[in-house]
Amino acid sequence: MTPEQREDRVTSCQDNIAMADADSFFFKNIITGDETWCCAYDPETKRQSCEGVGETSPRPKELKFQMFPTKTMLVNFFDSQGVLDKEFVQEGKTLNAEFYK
Repeated sequence: MTPEQREDRVTSCQDNIAMADADSFFFKNIITGDETWCCAYDPETKRQSCEGVGETSPRPKELKFQMFPTKTMLVNFFDSQGVLDKEFVQEGKTLNAEFYK
């Protein structure tokens, strides 16, 4: 980070503090977001793997996971009250300003 970028961040934070001091509802009006990549797994529990097993069948395995070939991004939008919206975005889709609008 350059010194100019650091100075811009400090100035921005100071502006936010000044606005919060002037308006007690300032932070309640902020909407923000979070992005998380999710891999799809299909867990099969020990109990599920025992179903239909006979006396001569091999012992059931512990816990196994099967991963699907695609990833999905979970995008959450929230404010001081909680989650406003959530979107699942498939891998390969471009997240640009239009998506966030």
